[in-house]
Order: sequence, then structure tokens, then C-alpha cells
Amino acid sequence: MKQDFEIKICGLSTNESIDAVIAGGASHMGLIFYEKSPRHVSLEAAKALSHHAGKRILKVSVSVNADDHYLDGIVEAMAPDILQLHGSESAERVCEVKTRYGLPVMKAFAISEKSDLEKIMPYMGIADRFLFDAKPPKGAKLPGGNGVAFDWEIMDALPDNVPYMLSGGLDASNVCDAIKRLHVKAVDISSGVERAPGVKDTKLIEDFFATCRTCATAKQG
Repeated sequence: MKQDFEIKICGLSTNESIDAVIAGGASHMGLIFYEKSPRHVSLEAAKALSHHAGKRILKVSVSVNADDHYLDGIVEAMAPDILQLHGSESAERVCEVKTRYGLPVMKAFAISEKSDLEKIMPYMGIADRFLFDAKPPKGAKLPGGNGVAFDWEIMDALPDNVPYMLSGGLDASNVCDAIKRLHVKAVDISSGVERAPGVKDTKLIEDFFATCRTCATAKQG
């Protein structure tokens, strides 16, 4: 796989799944700290999972409108490389978090129409990276990990110099389309490699990486 193509597998909760994503060549792993999510892990579990991963992969903590007390616990338990803020955190809050922990922040945004991209403007120069996910379906309880995609044509309006990861409904059946259509260099996947909500499937993980390798190699050629 091309070295400049990054893959983040999110919502990990077992040593087995961590080993599988590392073996597949993932650049990032994500742990979810949101109690409503089936992928939520406790601080105690996060500490053990992070220790198991060691320095083999970049570790991302994913939180939703977490206060300083909770973030303190996450950082102490997990020692993340990146803090992903997946709620309605303001640009000011992102700046506070960066200052408090001295860590890069990836800010997530829900996308369903072109005007949604305008919401990133106050965060430019503050957030180190963006993650673009699909807006949750009506009635959904989770801000992400719902297994739905958004219209990728919307991304044509995004300036080329904006660093981002593409998320939302990705799996082995459509990631090639994303690579070819958007020239995307970083993807994030969670439910697309699960056999049930919150339960990662090693075979689906392997298939996803195999597809990414094939697509990245074909594009390079």
C-alpha cells in the first residue's frame, strides 16, 4: 500500500482487533469514549488496549463534547497521539484542548450538503485535521459509526489544501470509489468492518485492507 495513504480503524475494543488492524497496515486506531456507543470503552479498558498497541500504531481518542475532567482521564489512561473531537465543540474549545494537552486535534464534521463544508472555516488554522462523516440518520443516537455515506460530490467544493480523513459508510465495496473519485489520502472506517455493532470482524478487516492495497497500487500505476 502507498505509504502516504492512511487508514484509521475506529471503535476497537479487543487485543485481537488491534493486532488485525496493525497487521493490515493501519496508520491509526481509534478508541471510542462515548457511553451511548456500542464501541465505548472504559478508561481501564483503554489503558490495557493502549498498552497492548504500544508504539506500533498512532492512537486516537474519540470523544463527544467531553469536559476537561473526562479528557484528563482519557489522556492519562490512553496516552493518545491525537484527540478526535466528534461533538459540537467550538473552535475556541478546540484551541483550549490543544493548549491543555499539547496534542494535535482532529475535528469531526457531519456532512449532507455543500453548505456544511462552510462550518469548518472558524476551525481553519486551529484544528490540525478534519474528519468528514455523514450526518446521522433521523432518530440515530450516535454522531458517527452509523454506516451511512454522504454524497462525495460535495467534496469538490473543498480546497485542496485542507487536510482531512473521509468517513461514513465506507467498506470494501466502495472504498475504491472514494480513492478514485476524491483522490482521498486518508480514510476512517468502523461499522464497515463489523459483524455486529461494536464487534469487529477480522476477515472484514483483512478484506478492507486488501481492497485498499489493490486500489492504491492501481492508482499509482
